[in-house]
Amino acid sequence: MALKRGTKYEAEIPTASLPDIIFTLIIFFLVTTTITSDKGVSLTLPEFSEGTETVKLKKDMVLNILIAESGDIMVDAEILANRGELLNRIRTSLEEKGKDAEGKYIKIVSIKTQGGTLYDDYMFVLDQVKAAGASKISIAEPEE
Repeated sequence: MALKRGTKYEAEIPTASLPDIIFTLIIFFLVTTTITSDKGVSLTLPEFSEGTETVKLKKDMVLNILIAESGDIMVDAEILANRGELLNRIRTSLEEKGKDAEGKYIKIVSIKTQGGTLYDDYMFVLDQVKAAGASKISIAEPEE
């Protein structure tokens, strides 16, 4: 008896349902992935009102911090030797005038920068001011 040779079948992977599987996976990952967004610096700005009076403050009521383009930090006309001193200098200066009835420091911290100051230097100073507990922060334009 002669054996009949049949046709050769090649093994194939069925791809008819492949697009359905891919779209299902894409939808799954889009739904389950969380996207974090940078919220920036959280500051509460005062409300704008017409005709408000300008109040002159005494020099001892304001702590002036100047950030130079070179990264040097000046606190009340004195350049800090190292950045580690900044937090303690801010705390001691704030504690000189004490706190008000709401428990916030009375003294205002004014931060000024030069035109070419790096953002990292500015954020470092702002973080130190917030860590010291200051709630009255003035971000001022540097004097010419």
